[in-house]
Amino acid sequence: MLIAPHGIEVPRAIQHLQGNSDAKAPMPRRSFLKLAGVSGLALGAFPQLATAQAAAAPAANAVKPTEQPSAFVQIAPNGEVTVTINRLEFGQGVETGLPMILAEELDADWSLVRSRHGSNDPAYVDPRYGMHLTGGSNSIKHSFMQYRELGARARAMLLSAAAQRWKVDVSALRTEAGQVLGPNGRKAGYGELAEAAMAQPVPEQVTLKDPKDFRIIGRPTTRLDARVKSSGRQDFGLDLRLPGQLTAVVARPPVFGARLISVDDRAARAIAGVKAVLRVPLERGAVGVAVIADGYWPAKQGRDALKLQWDSAAVEKVDSERQLAQYRQLADQPGALAFDADMGPLASAPHRIEAEFVFPYLAHAPMEPLNCTVQLSESRADIWAGTQLPGLDGMAAARVLALQPEQVKVNVQMAGGGFGRRGVPSSDFVVLACEVAKVARTAGLQVPIQTVWSREDDIQGGYYRPMHLHRARIGFDERGQVLAWDHVLVGQSIAAGTLFEGMIKNGVDSTATEGMREPYPIPMRLSVHHPRLNVPVLWWRSVGSTHTAYVMETLLDEIARTIRQDPVAYRMSLFGDQHPRHRAALQLAVDRSGYGKRSLPAGRAWGVAVHQSFDSVVAYVVEASLQDGRPVLHQVTAGVHCNLAINPRSVEAQIQGAALMGLSMCLPGAAITLKNGVVQQSNFGDFAIPRISDMPEFSVHIVPSADAPTGMGEPGLPPLAPAFANAIAQLSGKPLRALPFQLA
Repeated sequence: MLIAPHGIEVPRAIQHLQGNSDAKAPMPRRSFLKLAGVSGLALGAFPQLATAQAAAAPAANAVKPTEQPSAFVQIAPNGEVTVTINRLEFGQGVETGLPMILAEELDADWSLVRSRHGSNDPAYVDPRYGMHLTGGSNSIKHSFMQYRELGARARAMLLSAAAQRWKVDVSALRTEAGQVLGPNGRKAGYGELAEAAMAQPVPEQVTLKDPKDFRIIGRPTTRLDARVKSSGRQDFGLDLRLPGQLTAVVARPPVFGARLISVDDRAARAIAGVKAVLRVPLERGAVGVAVIADGYWPAKQGRDALKLQWDSAAVEKVDSERQLAQYRQLADQPGALAFDADMGPLASAPHRIEAEFVFPYLAHAPMEPLNCTVQLSESRADIWAGTQLPGLDGMAAARVLALQPEQVKVNVQMAGGGFGRRGVPSSDFVVLACEVAKVARTAGLQVPIQTVWSREDDIQGGYYRPMHLHRARIGFDERGQVLAWDHVLVGQSIAAGTLFEGMIKNGVDSTATEGMREPYPIPMRLSVHHPRLNVPVLWWRSVGSTHTAYVMETLLDEIARTIRQDPVAYRMSLFGDQHPRHRAALQLAVDRSGYGKRSLPAGRAWGVAVHQSFDSVVAYVVEASLQDGRPVLHQVTAGVHCNLAINPRSVEAQIQGAALMGLSMCLPGAAITLKNGVVQQSNFGDFAIPRISDMPEFSVHIVPSADAPTGMGEPGLPPLAPAFANAIAQLSGKPLRALPFQLA
């Protein structure tokens, strides 16, 4: 557990939600928690019963908003159960996983269970962090007990209502598949009892099921959104249409923070459908130009027709080639120490490896571009956005719009991916939409405004996974025992200048160093440099492990090759008896892949890697080849230890999706580069993502466990690239020291 400024508790796993923010004003813990949710507590199915339920509860009732079934469970007269999720669904399956947990304890009929998103209401904060948050692979992990207890409380209230109706003791009743069953064959569906149940006192203490009695949790289950998404009928935030709604696009400076000198908007205003061309404030003190029209296409045409002049003389113009040279100079200097072991044995070690690794900036590039819709009135703002931080965004919106936090409602929308980009501490895309709505209203456009980012806007307009450079000097003996590991890491901090700056300890941002050394018993000195540059950075799916896992797992393989040890056996020897989950995940992947037991086709090689992130362990055994000098991934076998798998089908999908994103880091063109301050990539034509032809055959195997679930959204990404690289190194005899792969 780490402590952010002013006492806000921020555990390590929250790290992939960090980024750069221009707002640095301190905020007391009490104010932060108060503002994290900004509207009154919703009462689910029966808002008209709010007064009755409040009266039924004793004044000293310790049941918190996050524990109130009325905020999370809606039961319709026909027995349909709608579960409100306290997270953003953007592909990870939480819209199904959380309802499964609640429905298990509720004894609901799963065929009648539905789900919906929540808002920035205080009920929907992360129960451990006390803030609205989808991130750190924490949705199931943090809300597992919460949703079990919510289901158990709702079930107890249904039983109490039935006992009153039938005038029997509640102990004579039981529930099954959406019904309360009583003596003499009596039965009542949940829909019949719902209204009376919601008027019952909310029990503080409930008895939960023995896991051996689970009938929903742990079963492979088709996602609730599978049919609508596969048929193209799912609505996302970009699909929102309100009466009178207009669309805005914004012209931004080509260099971050550049100053707008002049605007010639005559051609833009002449385009049919354009309603207004207005200046709006941007991040880093810049000013942009918003074109507002009656649809995206006329708005974009209007923006394209603008004649703008920018002055970038006063801002830093980052250049990737110069930046790499700067990083190499920094790596030669002493830095802040994360670890500080004795490096004396390095000089006399029988074997030595010296290596430099380079990792580029990466864009998030979600399929659904960023968007946010704002409807303003004199005393209220309604916001619709696919956001990972609705409470923080609502608070930022209130500040921009000069409203009180309780006057802003954030309606969380289904999002088409995000990978961290929809969880920005500066609330950049929500703040921009509010600025646009504010100037539009001043200009007389008193209608909802949807601000839309094109893919080019997002890829060229920030934020990015930081560029990193690693240097390692390793000394080891004939048995592979590491005697000294001297390591330097250079890269921007994603916590600096944000609400999460307290995660920087003694000059080291732990989001950059996570994954280094663990779980291996290695004497390491780790020196860190965090230069500040004019490039906005943010967490990217699996955060620091995107580069640290690659460094650790490829270097360990190189040690094993040097001493002619099998890479699996070498890792197992390092685990010893201290890391049973790592051992179990790796052994499962080895067993199911046939590693060491079957011969591979000519020209193919095995690759292995294992890594823990967000409390889950994923091991990959892969088969790869070189075809005309191009690395090709053929087969991936995953061993996963995430403790109890709520929905094994979702775990499988998460591993496949994360691995494919990990593969994206390896492909030619998978880099964001800058030239004289300008991002050189703009869309999928020059920022590569895997195509269907790149997808290998895939099998996912889960280590059985009854322990409380751990994170699953991100852990599948980090070990894929090093496993692939290790296979290619077996074939080429040369280690791959950069992503994307550089074979020449």
